[in-house]
Amino acid sequence: MNTPVPPSWPHCAHGAAPADPVGCRGIRVPAHALCLAHLTDVDRDSYLVSLAPGAKIDHRGTTFTSTLLTALQDALYDPATGTVRFGNTHFEYASFEDDANFVDVTFEGNAEFKAATFGGTAWFTGATFKLIARFDYATFERTAWFRTATFEGDTEFQSATFGEDARFEGATFERSGFFGPLVCADQILLSGASFGGPAILEFAARRLKCYRTRWAATAEIRLRYTTVDFAHAVFEYPLTIAAEPGPFVSSRGEQLTEDVFAGAPSPSVRLASLRGVDAAHLVLADVDLSPCLFTGAVHLDQLRLEGACTFDTAPSPASRRRWSPVRFTNRRVLAEEQHWRAGRPGAVRGWNVAVLGTGRVGPLQLAPVYRALRKAFEDGKHEPGAADFYYGEMEMRRHAGDIPRSERGLLTAYWALSGYGLRASRALVWLGAAMFLTIGLLMGWGIAQDTPKQTATGTVPLGGGKVAFEIDKDDPKNPNGDRFTGERFEKALNVTLNSVVFRSSGQDLTTTGAYIEMTSRLTEPVLLGLAVLAIRNRVKR
Repeated sequence: MNTPVPPSWPHCAHGAAPADPVGCRGIRVPAHALCLAHLTDVDRDSYLVSLAPGAKIDHRGTTFTSTLLTALQDALYDPATGTVRFGNTHFEYASFEDDANFVDVTFEGNAEFKAATFGGTAWFTGATFKLIARFDYATFERTAWFRTATFEGDTEFQSATFGEDARFEGATFERSGFFGPLVCADQILLSGASFGGPAILEFAARRLKCYRTRWAATAEIRLRYTTVDFAHAVFEYPLTIAAEPGPFVSSRGEQLTEDVFAGAPSPSVRLASLRGVDAAHLVLADVDLSPCLFTGAVHLDQLRLEGACTFDTAPSPASRRRWSPVRFTNRRVLAEEQHWRAGRPGAVRGWNVAVLGTGRVGPLQLAPVYRALRKAFEDGKHEPGAADFYYGEMEMRRHAGDIPRSERGLLTAYWALSGYGLRASRALVWLGAAMFLTIGLLMGWGIAQDTPKQTATGTVPLGGGKVAFEIDKDDPKNPNGDRFTGERFEKALNVTLNSVVFRSSGQDLTTTGAYIEMTSRLTEPVLLGLAVLAIRNRVKR
């Protein structure tokens, strides 16, 4: 984005020529035709001697070396306070060729650095800005240090550009307001900083660190290309972290240049950590949560996820060895479960290994995290998404070391039969296998050899009295000979299908067949119910 055209002021006469009547862009020093950089030594010394601590300074467009800037600050040094005191300060469009040292300086009036260029490191460590601090369109070619700086008035960094780090650790923003949009080629560090008023931060940066940052009012952080570390941040009011879908636009309607991110795969926003955060007032919108560390955060059940917030997934079949019998269900997985599984002995290939410094947690710590996130999805009426976190919760419970062996066995059976009531295909496979086994057993031992015949026995008394018959039925005969015939298959299928819906087929069965049918009527409806439950859990809203 182009730097705005500077307004007109009395320009330095140095280098003026018919081809370039302006010459140097620096503003003239009062009572002189030249800027501070081009005054003679005698005139410069005379001007500096006339200054006093807290004096108004106007050196717009002037080029400063470190020596010239030091001489100016020496003239504004207050021995009573031991600090350099600026009054209203105008460094708009100024150029600082070397390191710009404003360490512990106090700006008692407005500090205007609009469109200034810092060719070396910009040092504002410990500086105090009493009124407005304006760095709109400023260019910081090297690292900018604002550690422990205090901004008592409005802070403006609209359309500023940082070639390296922008370091604001421990800085205090008493009024906050708009901070950006700006572009930082490396990282913005706000760790330990505090924001006293409502704030809107708009950054395009590779990394944003907000470790132990304090927010005393509502805040909105809009980002592009950024990985955010929000560990142990403190806030008691609604705070939103959102991905900006398109390039930021300045108040002049111009897009910020993002050339420094030309090699980035996408402008997505990734959240690295929420450890130690109270998430009761946190809103995440369109954020990639695949690398996020959640353990240690509280009130995760009240976390609001808007838009397309994504999580990591279990390893795909393509990432595993072909001969491996282990297959993982495709589901949303927390980064910490990835790290735990990757660190287990004999771990299956495809799980992400923890990076140095993230620490390791196990199922005992992850189960409540999955439970809280499941509730957050349920409260947002996203039941299919909640199902994945229920699966993760049950997996962590099954692997936790504090549950009895009997409960672990029950959970293992629940997992194997139906994926905790969430995998219909698994339950249907077991149901098909159970039916196939039932049919085979019935054909082999359950269906009687022949349909038992009924016989009637009785007596016919003389004299025309009543006839009394006693009807009996032969016991079913165990099969022999060829048992696997089409007729017997049809009978076995009839018995099995009726068992699935908990009905009796009425077929003549052997004693063994009766027990097979009872077992089938107990197990197969359960498997069918698990399949129906799994389908409902995946599609309900």
